[in-house]
Amino acid sequence: MELNPLGLAILIILLLLWNLDFVVTLLNLRALRPEVPAEFEGILDPAEHAKSLDYTRASARFGIIESLVSLFALLVFWLAGGFGWLDQFCRGWLGDGIPAGLAFLGILFLANHLIHLPLSIYSTFVIEERFGFNRMTPKLFIADEIKGLLLATILGLPLLAGVLWIFRSVPNAWLWAWLLFTTVQLLLTWLAPSLILPLFNKFEPMEDGETRREIETMADQCGFPLGEISVMDGSKRSTKANAYFTGFGKTKKIALYDTLVEEQTTDELVGVLAHEIGHFKCRHILQRIGMAIVQTAVLFFLLGKVIDPGSAFARGLFDAFFVAEISPHVGLVLFAILFTPVSRILGVLGNVWSRKHEFEADAYAAKVTGKPESLISALKKLSVKNLSNLTPHPARVFLDHSHPPVLVRIAALRTL
Repeated sequence: MELNPLGLAILIILLLLWNLDFVVTLLNLRALRPEVPAEFEGILDPAEHAKSLDYTRASARFGIIESLVSLFALLVFWLAGGFGWLDQFCRGWLGDGIPAGLAFLGILFLANHLIHLPLSIYSTFVIEERFGFNRMTPKLFIADEIKGLLLATILGLPLLAGVLWIFRSVPNAWLWAWLLFTTVQLLLTWLAPSLILPLFNKFEPMEDGETRREIETMADQCGFPLGEISVMDGSKRSTKANAYFTGFGKTKKIALYDTLVEEQTTDELVGVLAHEIGHFKCRHILQRIGMAIVQTAVLFFLLGKVIDPGSAFARGLFDAFFVAEISPHVGLVLFAILFTPVSRILGVLGNVWSRKHEFEADAYAAKVTGKPESLISALKKLSVKNLSNLTPHPARVFLDHSHPPVLVRIAALRTL
């Protein structure tokens, strides 16, 4: 099959983006340094540092293979006329309606999931196992897969059905589809702490003691309406440590991995939690939600243009992917592919913004606790435990890192 000019342009851009990531990965590997950074001397021994370098190399090689598999699968399916064939198959099976659209999207989702399943298994049971992170059992892995697919079906299919119906039946469809999507997204964010997250992990209230009292005192000083401090059984899947903040209103929850609680002192935990509260107090979370809502509105507006049967551009896009009939369900997929380079740019800008927020949250934590050294100590322990790359190449940071490198964060904290 012969590509039209639009299809050729999309193909070239996809290949250029893959090559950009490949070159940046090579630069990141060349930036690795065998000597332990001065800031980590006495904390990170040379053997552990060498192990972290090996982990970075193994993860980078796996990332290259994973991206190659994704690109190869897309190009083969596309150039073989797979999108047009699958669309006709679903129409012939279920007719020209929403069920056919859901079948089209569901088959593509399931096929993509099955293609990446062996990679996920290898990452978990080979790479993560080799470096001492994995605690996932095959039984738990299978249970997570089943739960994930059931959630995608229960939550995703009704939302997709609603979006497809709107684009097939309602004037100004992009606006109503955006309102539906945003409402469901906010509802899920509100329900996640109480209904969704407990399906995968156990959340136990932190035991009463010095650590809990210090955290509650700090939250009161910050004027933070802390609903719950939970310890999550992250250790049943991995030895890596983390903490996060989720929920709205009374469902607001700070969750600490049990691996984090085991490793950190009280002052260090208070510093980590003050950083998370800093995101709330600096209105980072509201800003990000607001930006996501605006971005989604723009995306749905552009999607409406892409699937307009009277649009010459829409006709050209569907021809580029060898699809005969313009439809919302195929348009969703083609728009996602078409939007890849713009999404990459938005991702870079979002990461720049996120790194700025991390500096601000660090500064807030240092100010409210009066102990920047405690947060510095916590960051060091987390980096060592997670085998983090301490010296990533600036290009990798610019393109993909939502957090500044730990050495840069520590240097900023020391200036406060």
